[in-house]
Amino acid sequence: MKEQHPAEPHYLTCERNWVYFTLIAVAGFWGAYTYLLRGNVFCNAQTGNVVLMGLALGSAEWAKAGYYLVPISAYILGAFVSELMLIEMIAVLGLGFLPETAPVQICQVVINFVASMQYNTFRQAEGVPVATTFATNHIRQIGVGLAKELRHRHSADKSHRRKLARHCGMLFFFILGAVTGTVFCHLLVGRAIWLTMIPLGIIFLTLLHADRTTEKELVEQKPAGH
Repeated sequence: MKEQHPAEPHYLTCERNWVYFTLIAVAGFWGAYTYLLRGNVFCNAQTGNVVLMGLALGSAEWAKAGYYLVPISAYILGAFVSELMLIEMIAVLGLGFLPETAPVQICQVVINFVASMQYNTFRQAEGVPVATTFATNHIRQIGVGLAKELRHRHSADKSHRRKLARHCGMLFFFILGAVTGTVFCHLLVGRAIWLTMIPLGIIFLTLLHADRTTEKELVEQKPAGH
């Protein structure tokens, strides 16, 4: 009797691995951009900014503590609004026109806003929960996956490897984005951020095409994790 294999699950275009690898590479680029050129602040995620605000409060540096409320508040607002990729592209286009003399808070607010939207919108890459704007959870999950690899070294069960590979890929592309961002920030200064419009544009056009053709009937279907 022929062995029956379970059908492969269907994933929406917005859940595909390559979309997530691309988005986290963009986030790594943004991290380098905002830290090197726009006020030494990490705008992809807020843990570092909360710690720095706490240090400022503990040192009674009230104005400095208030400064970190800017990116944190923008991130909260981004999560509240949370949707369209097109907004990211418009924001990135505008940031490239900012002169180096412009207040760094402008860039910080915009990047925090769009990073929060991205994190809140893209949550699972082909069934594996991932984050597209920071690396901490991926590092943790790699550690967990390596522990499972050790425990299952004599077992036929290697199901953990799929998840481990996904998190390794996300971490790799985040680092790649940060390295690329650093190189082009030195070369192009503020206009370096325009380079991220290329991958964002590819994703936007791919999702738009899917919505109008292959996934036209699934437009109301929510991606996994929502």
